[in-house]
Amino acid sequence: MRGTDVSIAFRVRPRPSDPRGSASVLDPWRNVDWMMITATAMLTVIGIFNIYSTTSPRLVLRAADPFYFTQRQALFVIVAAFSMFAVMFFGHDWLRSKALWLYSITTFSLVILLLWGRASGETKLSFDLGPIAVQPAEVMKPVLVLVLAAWFADAGLRTLPYDEFVRALLIAGLPFLLIALQPDLGSAMTIAAGVFGVMLIAGTQQKHFVAITVLAVGSFIASIWSGVVRDYQLERFTALWNQNNTTNESLQNLVLQVRYAKRAVAAGGYFGKGYLQGELTNGRFIPVQSTDFPFSAIGEQFGLVGAIVVVSLFAFILLRVWIIGRNANTPFGRFLAAGVFATLAWQVFQNIGMTIGITPVSGLPLPFVSYGGSHLVAWAIMIGLVQSVEMRRSA
Repeated sequence: MRGTDVSIAFRVRPRPSDPRGSASVLDPWRNVDWMMITATAMLTVIGIFNIYSTTSPRLVLRAADPFYFTQRQALFVIVAAFSMFAVMFFGHDWLRSKALWLYSITTFSLVILLLWGRASGETKLSFDLGPIAVQPAEVMKPVLVLVLAAWFADAGLRTLPYDEFVRALLIAGLPFLLIALQPDLGSAMTIAAGVFGVMLIAGTQQKHFVAITVLAVGSFIASIWSGVVRDYQLERFTALWNQNNTTNESLQNLVLQVRYAKRAVAAGGYFGKGYLQGELTNGRFIPVQSTDFPFSAIGEQFGLVGAIVVVSLFAFILLRVWIIGRNANTPFGRFLAAGVFATLAWQVFQNIGMTIGITPVSGLPLPFVSYGGSHLVAWAIMIGLVQSVEMRRSA
């Protein structure tokens, strides 16, 4: 993989013949990690019940169907499940051959979305297609992990040389910049976490990580100075360090969001107040609770026990992803698992962290739990990719 021939990085490697003499396409299904799927399904069910508890009181006040968002989420779950099993069926090697096209289409959609936002003078994070909205930044998460895993796997080197490192940065840097300019720094940082995970396992040298860290910090400072980072985004960092501020009116919305979210978690005690019994959750005090702050509703209604269950399910999924990556029989499979692991770990930390006041408010959803179709399908695809690695490990 040298020069300008990019597509060579995404070719499909022939699979070794099966020593058992069976060519059945159903053979890999015997290796499905059903424990991971069960944990993911449990989080999804928790999310559906949580969405009802956080959205129904507001809908009742508006004389609307209290199950409106819950029913939509159930439909999103069906689409997500279909997407996951489709990825598992076709396999990560087949998707590798399509990675360049997927990357190009998703990047192009990010460009169109950015230009649309600039032309309209509004912040555009998704394409509104009637009853649904598609958010390209969410789609880019599995696509970029897939692309970089293919790129590094084709390099086939234990220690990544500087030129391959730079090319990978260019591949990752374009969508990162487009998402950051939307502006959606939360999704951009999550993508960066996935890129870091792939690069770390791919053998990137320490000095290169130091160099890119210095470059990232310098770019962030320059973006603040040039006005690329908006004032309201900087206020999220200011609010993090001033959570008890009661005088700065511009910070009050963010401060109150986090204050009520922390209060809801603390009010749940050990065992919670009971489903649909949360005064803050069902009293409509926390904005966008079904998307940004679902963990606060879990904490208030189910207490420390419920919070531990949710965190434990995420920890279990991360453990299974790590084991599958460690046991993968190809570099491509290891890099895929590493990217998914880093992306999931960062997004869970960021969402729960902003709920309890240790990270800035970013608007990132809690995977599988928050309301929304784009992020749910994207995460189902990533789980499907890891499952495909496990399914074909003995092939």
